[in-house]
Amino acid sequence: MASKYDALARIIIQNIGGKSNVIGLTHCITRLRFKLKDESKANTEVLKNTEGIVTVIQSGGQYQIVIGNHVPDVFAVVNEIGRFGAAGEAAAEEPKEKMSPGAALIDVISGVFAPTLGVLAATGMIKGLLALFAYFNIISSDGGTYQLLYAVADGFFHYLPILLGLTAAKKFNVNQFTGMALGAALLYVDDVLALASLEPISTIFAGTSFATNVYTTFLGMPVLLPSSGYASSVIPIILAVYVASKVEAFWKKRIPDVVKVFLVPMLTLAICTPLTFLVVGPIASFLTSLIGLVMSAIFGLSPLIAGIVLGSFWQVLVIFGLHWSMIPIAMANYSNFGYDFVLSPMFAASFAQTAVVLAVLLKTKDQKTKSLCIPAFISGVFGVTEPAIYGITLPRKKPFLISCIAAAVGGGIIGAAGVNSYMIGGMGVFGFPSYINNATKDISGMIWVLIGVAAAVVIAFVTTMATYNDAAPKNADRENGKRPSAAGYGTILSPLKGEVKELSELDDQAFSSGVLGNGVAILPAEGKLMSPVDGEIMSLFSTGHAIGLKADFGAEILIHIGMDTVKLEGRYFTKRAEQGDKVTKGQLLLEFDLDAIQEAGYSVLSPVVVTNQEDYADIVYEAGKNVEYGEELITLL
Repeated sequence: MASKYDALARIIIQNIGGKSNVIGLTHCITRLRFKLKDESKANTEVLKNTEGIVTVIQSGGQYQIVIGNHVPDVFAVVNEIGRFGAAGEAAAEEPKEKMSPGAALIDVISGVFAPTLGVLAATGMIKGLLALFAYFNIISSDGGTYQLLYAVADGFFHYLPILLGLTAAKKFNVNQFTGMALGAALLYVDDVLALASLEPISTIFAGTSFATNVYTTFLGMPVLLPSSGYASSVIPIILAVYVASKVEAFWKKRIPDVVKVFLVPMLTLAICTPLTFLVVGPIASFLTSLIGLVMSAIFGLSPLIAGIVLGSFWQVLVIFGLHWSMIPIAMANYSNFGYDFVLSPMFAASFAQTAVVLAVLLKTKDQKTKSLCIPAFISGVFGVTEPAIYGITLPRKKPFLISCIAAAVGGGIIGAAGVNSYMIGGMGVFGFPSYINNATKDISGMIWVLIGVAAAVVIAFVTTMATYNDAAPKNADRENGKRPSAAGYGTILSPLKGEVKELSELDDQAFSSGVLGNGVAILPAEGKLMSPVDGEIMSLFSTGHAIGLKADFGAEILIHIGMDTVKLEGRYFTKRAEQGDKVTKGQLLLEFDLDAIQEAGYSVLSPVVVTNQEDYADIVYEAGKNVEYGEELITLL
């Protein structure tokens, strides 16, 4: 069954350099994340101007196409058409060019964590709501209702190493069950020690954040286990699976195919399991503790300044997709301390961005801007700010700067108050319960977050209301207070008599997607085409099926009679003007046999588009009505 995203998906695949240019494909909440062999083969400007795409970002070794909230649906169609595989990964070889260490790190983090974030946030929301209900005595924390829901809320997080073993295996191209088996081994040892209540033989670095217990030995070598265990940890399993990818690749080249299916995972696990506990796990735990100490030291020096910096730059990190780098730090803090303080100051940023969009919505008189603001505001309320950033605030610069300043104030308040979050919860309004300490039923953290968010919202909204003006056209006459010159605006009259429809109704991807220009389609009632403007014929195909005009006021207009009618090779078309002719409004340019074209099996639905749409702030039209020759069809602002 055809999807409404088929045309968009095909345009995306075509303009990223085709299927053969794709190494891997994943998606997060709002964007498709391609890993391309050669990014220079991608037609970035075409994609940016395609309806249905918010913008394109090239960062962290990824070619990111920002779609919006419906990205999972678009991903599914792109993946189906491209046949990249169940995980959205193309069966292509890695490029020889190596990414920088920073880009590679972001690529790994996003690839491993992106598939889990939706459910991780969902379970966090359940956990937060349970804390809220327990605090207000709506349900008892000792009752079955609480315990049953808490099982999934905390269970997903507790067994995260197994789930990350799966996603890391996909990322590193390892047998997925091998990755899960390594995660299960980490948790199994934790559970066995907990059930047996074993005391450690010795403790290395006792009394420090790097404390590591020794419970047993393997071939005489001490098996080191972090004092917090491996449950809910993230870095150890990711590194373990990476090591397993090298070991598995080694055995795949040397084990005969007839026994490869069981010998390769057996040998891989037999080597990597002790290696994980003896080397990889302790090193990963050490790095995790070190990162935690560094962040604690930064906040210890000045939680206010740390909050201001993190709050102000969060949206900048989002633009480049670098916010992924903060996820492992937060997860490590949850595992080591039971709480996180790094992400807390950033919570106000999405609300600041959303408040700016609300102010723009109320202040603007431009209908297109309003139409963009409404869905961006709704998304922002629930913590998804990419539509707001790319569609509203960043192109106008000042609103984006205001949102960053407001977020800095909110982040400073939250940081100075020493607020901790106790779970990865929902985004936006669903995130507040994450700041309730379920163990002590302390809601002071949530109250401080509410104060920080309120401050950010007020500053962002009031400042934007006071300073925002719709951007004037880029025209010297307008800036001097005069009537705009001919290149600044204009009206396109209807060149055809018939019914006005949306471009999306055309059975042609290039026109229906708006790649060739914005405008309308007309179902003609008569076989005549009149000039819609005073101007010049810039192109007139020898077949007569299409004509390009440039209006005296600057608009470049393409009119195409029917779809695929070039195949008629000029039959049923009679030109009444020539390329290079100066024309006036209402002048007959072309005649065509409407009935004959339809009898030949061709659609006569005809697009009328403005090909230099980027020169105008808005292109206004009304679909669903009937027009006569010379009636106003499109207004350019």
